[in-house]
Amino acid sequence: MHNKSNVRLPEHLWETAQDQEELKQLILQYMERYEGYTVLKVKGRFAICEINR
Repeated sequence: MHNKSNVRLPEHLWETAQDQEELKQLILQYMERYEGYTVLKVKGRFAICEINR
């Protein structure tokens, strides 16, 4: 079964990143703590994810 979820991303990711590519890497690293979540896109400060359960 596949579900979708919005994960609020911490502000420090934007404050730390030097450019868009680094921001993307920081978001992916942050999302590693959410086992089974796959980031589909980032909208605002939320990662729109698919959850594999």
